[in-house]
Amino acid sequence: MPFVKRDAAGDITAVSARPAGGCREEVTADDPALASFLATLQAGRNALADTDQDFVRVLEDVIDLLVERGVFSMQDLPEDARSKILRRKALRERLLGY
Repeated sequence: MPFVKRDAAGDITAVSARPAGGCREEVTADDPALASFLATLQAGRNALADTDQDFVRVLEDVIDLLVERGVFSMQDLPEDARSKILRRKALRERLLGY
């Protein structure tokens, strides 16, 4: 059974598999308040994940700009990072034409 911590309003603010870190109240796994808390956490994770692809594109553009301006060379990056960037760039060009 999970253990929860609640705020002054009675809303769950933390969950733990064992009593720790203020999580002292044991609830059932199907507790509606627990389900709501976990759904809120998942929604936040989904919102963050939704920005990942856009952010990766921004990073690619920044890298291209820094290389164009001579701030650094692709050769300055670790081989693993360089190969991932080049693979993404090749896929994007092949699939999207840019």
